[in-house]
This record gives sequence, structure tokens and C-alpha cells, in this order.
Amino acid sequence: MTAPAASAKASPPVWLPIAVLGAAQFVMVLDSSVMNVSISQIVADLDTTIQGVQLAITAYTLVMATMMLAGAKLGDILGRDRTFAIGLGVYGLGSLTTALSPNLTVLLVGWSLIEGLGAAMVMPAIVSLVAATYEGKQRALAFGLIGGVAGAAIAAGPLIGGWVTTEFSWRYVFAGEVVIVAVVLVVRRRLKATPAVEHRPHLDVVGVLLSAVGLGLVVFGILKSSSWGLIAPLGAPTINGTEVTPFGFSVVPFLILAGLGFLAAFTMWEEHRERAGHDTLLDRTLLRIVPLRAGLTTLMMQQLILLGTFFVLPVYLQVVLGLDAFETGKKLFPMSVTMFAAALLGPRLAAGFAPKRVSQIGLLALALASVVLLDTIDVELDDSEFVIALALFGVGAGLLLSQLGNVIMSSVDPSKTNEAGGLQGTAQNLGASLGTALIGAVLIGALTSGFVENVEKNPAIPADVRAQVAQVAENGIPVASVGDVETAARDKGVPPAQAKALAADYGDAQLQGLKRAILAVAGFALLSLWFTRHLPGRVAAEVPEAERAPPDLVSAAAP
Repeated sequence: MTAPAASAKASPPVWLPIAVLGAAQFVMVLDSSVMNVSISQIVADLDTTIQGVQLAITAYTLVMATMMLAGAKLGDILGRDRTFAIGLGVYGLGSLTTALSPNLTVLLVGWSLIEGLGAAMVMPAIVSLVAATYEGKQRALAFGLIGGVAGAAIAAGPLIGGWVTTEFSWRYVFAGEVVIVAVVLVVRRRLKATPAVEHRPHLDVVGVLLSAVGLGLVVFGILKSSSWGLIAPLGAPTINGTEVTPFGFSVVPFLILAGLGFLAAFTMWEEHRERAGHDTLLDRTLLRIVPLRAGLTTLMMQQLILLGTFFVLPVYLQVVLGLDAFETGKKLFPMSVTMFAAALLGPRLAAGFAPKRVSQIGLLALALASVVLLDTIDVELDDSEFVIALALFGVGAGLLLSQLGNVIMSSVDPSKTNEAGGLQGTAQNLGASLGTALIGAVLIGALTSGFVENVEKNPAIPADVRAQVAQVAENGIPVASVGDVETAARDKGVPPAQAKALAADYGDAQLQGLKRAILAVAGFALLSLWFTRHLPGRVAAEVPEAERAPPDLVSAAAP
């Protein structure tokens, strides 16, 4: 009688693994949103430029996207637990380096490179460890929790980052991450180790290089499409003072095509290794699993919608309404609450309506929330309607976050969870890049064309000023406050009355651009319904008592 009791006491509580993995997930996702709201203070502290900090943000996304498959494969080579711990250690080192950065170069090394490499190891390991630790209803609830934590981190990032940056320094955010990582590393020692794979493969270095370069060029091209132009050149890059515009086009499609070429070479290389009986970086048979493909593509669209929205809303709140980073975070907080609650509710809904239906309901909620947001985009904010829209958006995002991780990981054999986790991380980062780039391109394009059109129709603006505006618009009109536009016009010698008229035309174009961007979000949400058609649609049968989540996990999951 005593032996079983001792054994039971030695086993960690069922909620402890998800608490450890959830804490790691929160830190991974929090990082990007914190950096976005801290740009101004980082520029001042490091004596750099906004473009320099944006380079760091872009490089961080690139490193994660390009190394995610390699990070997942390391889980098979070193073991999931060890890869998770090593990745956290690397990430913590990067956070410490970032917190102590004296200049932009060190920030690039610490945040973009070291943290990016750590995240590429940790994120696939998180989903793999969840799949290995839990089964049945517990697994569905655990993935719902992980999704809710990710959503909460996205929405709470501006609030946390804004407050810490405003009251203290952006450096404290990264110092805090070091502390959290250290605590997670200590607590994880109490977790039960997952079984090691029977055959530990060798790392396909050539495959890593081909996939990294291919994904890197594609993601970089997508990220730069809003500033360099998608097809027509817009603010083209220069080499020795000469603009790079191949055949008169933007360099972006050539970067993407080159990336696709490297990915094609990666596919041929993997086929060669497979025929030769060597280990491959990716088991390509996974991509033939229909539910897995549906989960990955829907996840990519989910990230596109979320990150596109989180690009537009801060622009509206900070540039149009003039709110600071902390106030912006507070305005977005209702989304975080409903997102987390819906992520917890999602697995229970899936038991009755199936993941396919829950995901479709989530996408429809996102589309409806975007339509409601359209009515709030004005120089005066309707607080109640804005809160309703954000709450509805959080519900839709939470329902999606609760389903897709479980669908992806449940579609593969347990021995393939690391590779599935790598594919999931790649889809997440690709969707995030697409969201920022495409929604940003819609905003900039609509702002530019609308401003030029307004100026052309305004009789208060003389022909020479119209010509100047048209010339500036060739490289894209930047997003700025109406006051800054009026000041810039006066600095260029435009008379006060004409400068005020220009600023008014700009403000109108800016609101229209924001509305078109939100409308694009709604369109992508509706388009995403097409990708859900192959998600699991079977209505789940009654779950046996043995498979139901125990009360301690459910109570620990409660918000």
C-alpha cells in the first residue's frame, strides 16, 4: 500500500507540465510585441534609427522562420526535453545580451540571432512535449491552454511592454525574461522525461542550408514588400547610390522566386537522400496527410489575420488618436481576456461540434469583429463599440488557437511530433510575416493613392504643391500623425493655409487606408474558411470518463 502512495507522490501534478510549457510559450510570443512598442526608447538609448530597430525585428522573424525545421530535427537527435532545455538556455543568454546591449550591433546579435535560434529550438519542442505528455481530452485542453497563452501574450505584450518601457526601461523586459527562463529551467527538472526516439537521426546540414536560404529569401521578400513594393518599385533598395529595380520591377518578386528556387532544390536534395537511405531534414510524407495540411494552412491564415490586425490597431491608436504605448496596451486588453477564455472553451466545443466547425465559427467571428471595427475608425473613438469589436475578435482568435495545434499534432504518429512542431512553427512565422507585409501594403497603398487623389481634387492646393506630393508618393507615403504632416509641409516652405489643407487631406486618406486594411482582414478571414474544409469534421462521440481532463488540470486552466 505504501509503495503506490510513494509513487503517486513522486509523480508531478498533471498541471505542472502545461504550466512550465505555457510559461515558455508566453515568453517566446511576448518578445515580438514588446519590441514593437519599445522602438522609440530603444532608438534613443542605442543612438540608432527606427530603421535599425526594424531590421532587428525583421531579422528575429527571419532566424526563427529559417531555423524552425532544424530546431525540430534537433528534438529527434538530442531528445525533446534536452532540446527544450538547451533552447531555453540559448534564449536566456540572448535575452541577457539584449538587456545589456550598448549598441545596435549587440542588439542584433543578442535578440535577432541568439534569441531567434533559441526560439527555433523551443517552439517545436513545446508542441511536441504537449503531445507526448497528454492524451485525449487532456491533450485538447492542453493545446487550448497553449493557444490561449500565445493569444494572451500577443494582446498583453503592448500593455506589459508599454508600462515597463514608460515607467522604467525596455531593458527590464528582457532582464525579466532571463528570470522567467531560469525559473522554468529549475522547475522543469521535476517533470517526467519523455521517451527517447528509438533511432536518433543525423542532421542533414545541406538540407538545413537549402531550406534556411529558401525560407529566408521568401520571408524577407514578403516582409519588405510593403516598403520596396510588391511588383512596382516603391522606395527601392540602393547599391552604391543606384536603385535596384530589375527590369523595372521591384526586387521583391525576384527574392521570392529565388527563395522558391532554393526550396525546390531542397525538395530534390531530400528526395536524393531518401533514395540513398540517408536521414532527411523533413519527412515529406507528412505533407500528404490531409488534416495536417489543413491545420497548417489554416494556422498560417490565422497568424496572417492576427498579426495584420495587430499592425493596424496600434497605428490607429497611437498615430491617429495619439495614445502612448501603455494606453494602447490598455485599449487592447479586452481582446486578451476573451481570447484566453475562448481558448479554454474551444476544446469543449470541439467535443460537440468538431474542430472544423469551431474553427469556422472562429473565422466568422473574426470577420464580424473586423466589420464592427470599421465603424470605429474615426478621429473620435467610440469606446463601447471598440471594446465589443475587440472582445468579439478575441473570441474568434481564441477558438482558432484552441483547435489548430491539437489538429496538427494529432494528425501525425507520436514519433513525428518534432517534425510536425517544426512545420507548425514555420507556418506560424510565415503567416505572421504575410500579415504584417500584406496588411501593411494595403494600408500604405490606400494611404498613398487616397492622399494623391485628395490633393488633386483640392482647389486650395496649388499645382506646384500637388506636383511635390505626387513626386513624394512615388516612393510611398509614410504613416505619420496629421500634426507631423502639417509641420513637415511648413518646414518645406508650404504656406500655413496650404499646409493645413494638405494635413486634412492626409488625415482623410489615413482613415480610409486604415479602413481598407481592416476590410482586408475581414476578407482574409472569410477566405480562410476555404482552408478549413479538410479539418476534422466528425462530431466527437461521448468521451469515456478515463479520458476526461481531471479537475486539477481544468481548475488550473481557469482564467
